[in-house]
Amino acid sequence: MQRAAVLFFRGRAQASGAPPGRAGRAVRPARPLVGSPPRLRSQRAARRRMRSEVLRLCHPMRLCFSLPFAAAPYRALSGWQAAGGQAARKITENARKSLASLKREHPRLEPTLAIIQARNVPLVQEINKNFAEEVGLRVIRICLPEGSSKDEIVSEILRLNEDPNVQGLALDLPESLYSSKILNAVKPEKDVDGLSDVNLGRLVRGEDSDYLVSPTAGAVMELLEDLDGKRVLLVGINGALGSSLQCLLQRRGAITASCHWKSPGLQSKLHHVDVVIAGSPKPESVPVSWLKPGTTIINCSSDLLSEKHNYGQKNSNTTENAVCSLAVAIRMQNMVKNTERWIHSQQLRKWDLHCLKLQPLSPVPSDIEISRAQSPKAVDVLAKEIGLLTDEIEIYGQTKAKVRLSLLERLKDQPDGKYVLVAGITPTPLGEGKSTVTIGLVQALTAHLKINSFACLRQPSQGPTFGVKGGAAGGGYAQVIPMEEFNLHLTGDIHAITAANNLLAAAIDARILHENTQSDKALYNRLVPVVKGVRGFSSIQLARLRRLGINKTDPETLTEEEISRFVRLDIDPSTITWQRVVDTNDRFLRKITIGQANTEKGFVRQAQFDIAVASEIMAILALTTSLEDMKERLGKIVVANDKKGEPVTAEDLGVTGALAVLMKDAIKPTLMQTLEGTPVFVHAGPFANIAHGNSSILADKIALKLVGEKGFVVTEAGFGADIGMEKFFNIKCRASGLVPSVVVLVATVRALKMHGGGPSVSAGAPLKKEYTEENLQLVADGCCNLQKQIQIAQLFGVPVVVALNVFKTDSPAEVDLVCKIAKQSGAFDAVPCNHWSDGGRGAVKLAQAVEKAANQKSSFKYLYSLELPIAEKIKTIAQKVYGAQDIELSPAAQSQIDRYTRQGFGKLPICMAKTHLSLSHQPEKKGVPTGFILPISDVRASIGAGFIYPLVGTMSTMPGLPTRPCFYDIDLDPVTEEVKGLF
Repeated sequence: MQRAAVLFFRGRAQASGAPPGRAGRAVRPARPLVGSPPRLRSQRAARRRMRSEVLRLCHPMRLCFSLPFAAAPYRALSGWQAAGGQAARKITENARKSLASLKREHPRLEPTLAIIQARNVPLVQEINKNFAEEVGLRVIRICLPEGSSKDEIVSEILRLNEDPNVQGLALDLPESLYSSKILNAVKPEKDVDGLSDVNLGRLVRGEDSDYLVSPTAGAVMELLEDLDGKRVLLVGINGALGSSLQCLLQRRGAITASCHWKSPGLQSKLHHVDVVIAGSPKPESVPVSWLKPGTTIINCSSDLLSEKHNYGQKNSNTTENAVCSLAVAIRMQNMVKNTERWIHSQQLRKWDLHCLKLQPLSPVPSDIEISRAQSPKAVDVLAKEIGLLTDEIEIYGQTKAKVRLSLLERLKDQPDGKYVLVAGITPTPLGEGKSTVTIGLVQALTAHLKINSFACLRQPSQGPTFGVKGGAAGGGYAQVIPMEEFNLHLTGDIHAITAANNLLAAAIDARILHENTQSDKALYNRLVPVVKGVRGFSSIQLARLRRLGINKTDPETLTEEEISRFVRLDIDPSTITWQRVVDTNDRFLRKITIGQANTEKGFVRQAQFDIAVASEIMAILALTTSLEDMKERLGKIVVANDKKGEPVTAEDLGVTGALAVLMKDAIKPTLMQTLEGTPVFVHAGPFANIAHGNSSILADKIALKLVGEKGFVVTEAGFGADIGMEKFFNIKCRASGLVPSVVVLVATVRALKMHGGGPSVSAGAPLKKEYTEENLQLVADGCCNLQKQIQIAQLFGVPVVVALNVFKTDSPAEVDLVCKIAKQSGAFDAVPCNHWSDGGRGAVKLAQAVEKAANQKSSFKYLYSLELPIAEKIKTIAQKVYGAQDIELSPAAQSQIDRYTRQGFGKLPICMAKTHLSLSHQPEKKGVPTGFILPISDVRASIGAGFIYPLVGTMSTMPGLPTRPCFYDIDLDPVTEEVKGLF
């Protein structure tokens, strides 16, 4: 920051006599304002005296001005002292009060000013520190070596720009380093010295509420009064400070000009001005006589308080010090203003979303052709449009970004928007299009009705992508783009889950091996080794000791019995439930034998692989509410029982921290966009038939804050309402505490025809005429499944809007019939939708119906109490949701229920693992089966995720590849690197 010194010159004629009003009193002869150095016995002693005096003067509550006037009248001197001191005190006190008020409203507020220094001036550092303490600001100093390059300084500036804990950034550099490159590297919102081009532009344009006055310029203006019509010459001042001063002076009515000390005609210019503001000391070649009597001179040199500066005559107090204090006071005032702006920026911002235009074609091209035809916005642009801060996103390429969880803290006081769930009728091979409806609905809400909305989707597994189902980005003109990035690796979350899952699996088998082959003493010495002569427990080992009731922290004090209890988990291999995973459909991994190498010393057991999205860690990711909560859930994972029948957890294995490290980025939702440029979160992807089938709670919570109170968040539940929706309400809503506003139930005419008794459908074969020709009776018969799903939603007290995905083979009579039956069955509304062919425009009526339904009074309730026994909760779901007559527990299932109840897990919700192709346990039973007994073959527990999952009949957790998988059609163009064949 440049600093100013004010000197007032009255001229030689007056200096030779007594000042007015002081007749007969001797006056010290005039001394030069700037120029030849005084003769001092010791410059070092002078600097010590100067520092002591400046620190006295620069205390914010004791500011005064002792100015070295050239034979100036004493009255004039005391007037300047009073004005300057009063101004600095007032600025400091106002800044202190303003900040105190902000802190009362925001108790955890700790505004931080970072000052980058590339010169060693302890005095300046002390002044900044004193003022900051008085105002209540935190100051951190980044001390770079003297002689640091511009690139090194810019690198430090860029680092601080991205530090969310720093609200203001100032520079304390040698004069030669105040370049445009450095000044403009500072983010305008952190520029407390007001020297960036953005700030100067606002100042010049007169945007009063948006700019900050340079502290040096502000100090000069505070000390100058009555400038109207005065001539002001700026000598040796250019760049940002010169621009600021010229603009401020002209606003006060001054006539300004600028030049250098060596400019031609300088004598004439100096003689005809009233005020001289100098950017460097006056050279000796410029005599004082060039200044006319009464000229005010202000020195804005940036080196005034440098150790190298010659401070003037002995026993004189320089003006520079006091004005430096005034400038620092203004800097702190600017910092408080910046803090106010920062607080405002942390609050919800109005969306400034620029939607992308669609030009739908007929016939509708393939999904990937549509996706490629649209140019998505850069993800950082999208993030800014919806109110995300730059430090809240981590960009992956051009079109994806992770969103940090800190946003939830920033917007914690922001009311949530409306919460909409998209579910469907019982699925058929013909497809219902829930993802397409989800995307079409948000495109209609945001791009066409101008209502903030967010879609929250699951990340698709690569198993179905390369297997039989294909992609899951929506379809037609209602999809997430780029669809190939959505459907493939995305940001690596599933890979992180795979790594964490398999690390835990490896830990289990390794622990069994080591316990089987080592003594207690050997195990203890390896688990708690001596490192550099010291043996100590890790934090996770101390936690295990506490769980065992051993309240000791010194490894040398454990008894032999305590050592044995500590080192032996005694895992019963027959009870291991934790399997390895891979994100590929591979039927030959459904049962494997591990440990066959000689190095495993005969420890052989049967195991299996599951699909990665079936991992409990995926369910944990989807249900967690914070990083701390995720770590706690990971530690609670039960992987097996010990030989006494007690659960063995990931925490017992000592792997919890490592799992959390592998998952630390996966916990952040991924931001993408729809074809019309509206925002989408993609996060987590548990299957709905073998897990709870919903995207993450964190994505929903962040989106609900971002859309604002009148906005909508639309999320999707897997498979039919009997599967995904039931788990959404009973598991996800319990974990999140969120209350849904509306259920959108998706159906198609041809899927209803299959439920009405239509012929079976084979993948790739042409549809039979029942599905391509009008058949009202078949439609009416199939609507029983739609009616049942509406009734299931009504069990939870949530209004239902039916979205009928229209195909070109549907007749108007068939469409009208479905809508009529849906309304008669209790749906709030039923709307035909054409978003697949028309984009958001084709779902506007659906969006309007959802908006109206969301304004209805909600009477949301859970289906069952967690206090019920496990078997009763299973029976409630079977009878009320599936329509079963009763349940039948196998001996194994009953044994597991008894065990989980005894272990304290009986009050967890239920996550049924059953076929998604029927309301019953038999996939071929379409429509609404009744009178059946639901067989429960086994019961397992995902304690970390927080639910018990009964297996209905035979359920595979590893899909297989069909005869002709999707990968036959997937290819890569080696020239353009474009992916082909995804759909």
